[in-house]
Order: sequence, then C-alpha cells, then structure tokens
Amino acid sequence: MVEQQQQKWIYSKELFFQIILHILVFTFYAIDKKHPTIESHQFAFFLNYAIAALFINYFLLPRFFYKNKYWEFGLGLLTVFLGTIFIEEMVLEKIYFPDTKGKRFLGFFYTLIDVIPVTVILSGLKFGWDALVKQREVEALKLLVKESELQFLKSQVNPHFLFNNLNNLYAYAIENSPKTPEIILELSSVLRYMLYECQAKLVALTKEIEQMKNFVNLNELQIEARGEITLETKNIQSNYKIAPLILITFIENAFKHSNASLTKNIKIDISIELLENGILKFICKNNYYQQQSNTDSLTQGIGLENVQKRLNLLYQDAHKLKITSDENWYEVDLEIELNE
Repeated sequence: MVEQQQQKWIYSKELFFQIILHILVFTFYAIDKKHPTIESHQFAFFLNYAIAALFINYFLLPRFFYKNKYWEFGLGLLTVFLGTIFIEEMVLEKIYFPDTKGKRFLGFFYTLIDVIPVTVILSGLKFGWDALVKQREVEALKLLVKESELQFLKSQVNPHFLFNNLNNLYAYAIENSPKTPEIILELSSVLRYMLYECQAKLVALTKEIEQMKNFVNLNELQIEARGEITLETKNIQSNYKIAPLILITFIENAFKHSNASLTKNIKIDISIELLENGILKFICKNNYYQQQSNTDSLTQGIGLENVQKRLNLLYQDAHKLKITSDENWYEVDLEIELNE
C-alpha cells in the first residue's frame, strides 16, 4: 500500500513536470521578438512534435533503450521522425499553408531541422528525469542493504559477548568463587544495555562510556590481582552520540588476549578523550605473551572483524583506525568524527 502511494506520488510529480516542461518549450518555440503573438498553426505543429516525443518517452525508451536494444530503438526513432515529417509536410502544411509551403516538399533534412530541436528537448529532459528517479532508487536500495548488513553485524555482537563471558562465569561457578554473584550482576547490567538500549543507530556518548566502565569492572573481577587495568576519560559530553558497542569490542579483545596468554602482570590501558572538534580519540593498549598462534588471533575473530565492518559502514570517511603490535604490546588507536 505504501509502495503504491509512493508510485502515485512519483507519477504525479512527473505529470506536473511534463506539463510545465511543455508549456515552457512551447513558449520558446512559438514566441519570438519579431512576432510576440501565438498563432493557431503553432499549436498544431507543436502538438505533432509533442506526440512524437511522447511516443519516444513512453514507448521507445522503456521498451528498447532501457533494455539495451539499441538497434530497435534507432529504427523506432527513425520511424517516428519520418512519421512526424510526413504529417507536417502532407497534412499540416497543406491545411495551414496551402499556397506556400503546402505546394511543394522542401526536403527531408530541411523539415528535420524543425522537428529535431523540440522532440530532442522534450525527450532529453524525460530521459534526465528517468535517470534521476533511477538514481534515487539505487541510493534507496544501497541504504536498505547497508541497514540490513548493520543489523546483521549488530546481532552478532551480543552472542559473541555472551559466549565469552558465560565461559568465564562457568569457570568461577565450578570453583565456587564468592565473586560469582557479583559477576552475574555486572553481566546482567551489560546485557540489559545491549538488548534494550542499543536498538537505536546512535546512543549518547556518556551512556556508552558508562557501559564500558561496567564492562571493564566485569572483566576486572576475572583478572583479580593478576594485573592492572586503567580507564581514563576526558571531556566526555552528553550532547554527542556514537554507534553503540563499537569501542567495547576493542576492550573485550584486549582482555581476551591478555588473559589468555598471561598468568600475571596483565596490563591494559584505556584512554578516551573528546577533542574540541568533535573527534573522539580512543586508545586501548594491552600486553600479551607473544606466540605465533596468539599473534595471528589478535587481528582475527568475529568480534574484531565485526567492528571493523561496522566502522566502514557507519563512519566510512569519518574514522581512522590504526592497529599496531610488537613483541609484547598490542595497541588500538581509533579516531571517530562524532555528531551532536
């Protein structure tokens, strides 16, 4: 129903466009400085050209040209011009100019000079209109594909996060750790945010930072006294918004690989600053024990690949991501241009 209404709206706009176009073209065709009046024969001749353009616009273009049948289109175009010339020379001129033009045929090319300008203008502007409509349809389709891909990528975040943390929770439960209830509470808080407050395309930057702190607290409980975690924020403002669950993935990656490769002296430094020009500066560094398999896994996996795709879709020309690693340190340096 909505699609039908949109089609009717497009057709209505096109009809209005064609009416205005024909009035303007006829005005320029019929009126000049020497003869500022409109005569009856000019309506008849212009109607002949307009009918030819109508046939080109709504039959030849959609039936042949838009389907890449160029030979058929060319043959149809030639037929239209011959028919238009025949009507002008053999009918209209004999009616309106029986004593002058109607007495003799001046030649095909001579008459074609009168026919081509009007028909080309009317058909050319119709072709331009069709191209504009098609371009808008392509852009709408691209947007739909982009939205679908974003929803798919976002849907992968929650299971990925839940899978990792349930494994950790299971280990604490086996050991009957007294921290198990606290971990469950922190996990519940983060999941509530992911499930209910991340449905929008953008969330308040302050809200996202708050959940990042909850996420860090959750993972800090698992590290206990085996390392040091720092999270510094500066100039964070609530009037700026960010796509949800972008930064948390990098932090999760840091905890995952530090915790997996080190039994002590774990160090993770996280810095988040909103610069004066609205650029969010995010740096996340973590140490790890270098192994070939571990080094390869740092730049792979569902989470990291997911967030890189989302950055390319959401902030295509508005972000800079630099990931570096050496023997013992892995660093993510990300800048995102945020909107208020």
